Amino acid sequence: MKNRTEHHTHAETPEQLINNIRTLMSEVEALVGQPSTEESPSKLSQLQERLSGATERAQELYQNARKRVVAGAHKADESIRSHPYQSLAVALGVGVLLGALIRRSRD
Repeated sequence: MKNRTEHHTHAETPEQLINNIRTLMSEVEALVGQPSTEESPSKLSQLQERLSGATERAQELYQNARKRVVAGAHKADESIRSHPYQSLAVALGVGVLLGALIRRSRD
C-alpha cells in the first residue's frame, strides 16, 4: 500500500472528499483483514494521518458552507426589509402559482 497522503491533501469538492474517505475506509478494512506484520503500525499511522486530514477538510467544507448559507440568509433578509411590498408581491405570486399547480394536478 502506497502512502497517498500527498495525493489527498487538498480535496477541492465534497464529492472528492467523500471518494477519498471511501478509499481510506476500504484501505482500513483491507489492513484490518490482513495478518499483523512489522509494517502494520506504519500503515496504521499513515491511515490515521490521512483520516485526520480528511476530517479537517470536512470541517473546513462545513464551515464554508455554513458561512455561505448565513450570508445568503442575511442578504435575503436585507432584500426583504429594503423592499417589503415587492417581496410580499413575489411571495403572493409564488403562492398563487403553486396553488394553481396543485389544484390542477388534483383534477
